[in-house]
Formats: sequence, C-alpha cells, structure tokens
Amino acid sequence: MSVVLDTLCEQATREYAAGETIIEQGTRTGSLFVLAGGRVEVVKDEIIVARCDEAGAVFGDLAALLDSPHTASVRALVPSRLHVVPEAHAFLEQHPALCLHLCGLLARRLDSVNQYLVDVKKQFTGHDHLAMVDEMLDTLMHRQPRRRVVPRASTLRDPEVLE
Repeated sequence: MSVVLDTLCEQATREYAAGETIIEQGTRTGSLFVLAGGRVEVVKDEIIVARCDEAGAVFGDLAALLDSPHTASVRALVPSRLHVVPEAHAFLEQHPALCLHLCGLLARRLDSVNQYLVDVKKQFTGHDHLAMVDEMLDTLMHRQPRRRVVPRASTLRDPEVLE
C-alpha cells in the first residue's frame, strides 16, 4: 500500500462525516478515491458487500477505468478521510506504479469471483437448474471488451466508434 499512499501524498484529501455518502451508485465522478483514514462500507443495490478500514484501499476504480457509472455506493461509517483523484484515468496514465498496483487489486478481485463461481459449481454439480453457472464462468473467463459507440458533439446521426 505504500506505493499508493506515496503516489497520493500531494493529492488533496476530503473529510467525510459518519454516514456521509462518498460515492453514489449509478453516478459518474471520473474520480478515484483512496482511504487515508477511517472506515467505510461498500453497498451495492442496498446490500453491504464490504467494510474497509485499511489505508490505501481504492474505490471508484472500475468506473474510472471503464468510464462508466459507479457500480456501488461507498459510505463513511466513522469520520473518514480520503484522497480524491479527479480525472483518474489521466492520473493513472501518469503514474504507472499506481496503475500496476490497481491491476493487481483488480486481478485479485476477479480471481476471488472466479473461485466463488467454481465453488458454487462444485456444490451444485448435477443440478440442471444451475447450468447458468457454466455460462457465467465462460463469460468471465473469455469476455472481450465491447466496442462503444459515442456520438460526436456535432451530430447524433453520425456516431464515432471507439475501440
């Protein structure tokens, strides 16, 4: 975590009160949030999926990397301080050590999800109603990025295709 905190030492921090929402699911901020102190919870579709008090924990990474809305909310459980990195995508391009650290975090998350799905599949071997688990595993393991179509500012009729 020291690489994360060292890289962010010059980034501004923001204080959040207990109960305050740091990231709202479905919104776009373009920012990366890194816990400097305190304790937060991650909530997806009103289900608490994680609690964290580890300095250097990163939030908003998927939305920043995919240029998409946040997939979960993050709330402060106690007064908390976070580094807020606006324009996270550009910041990551300029800080390869942080980007590599983030790649490692994302790889560990993906590995955990894959392990979970394999475990579910083993538990329900022979039950036809869970054939979707095979499809889910195959999708996760072999999914290729989709092409996005973004309309140009000048017209909505002639879209540009981004890779």
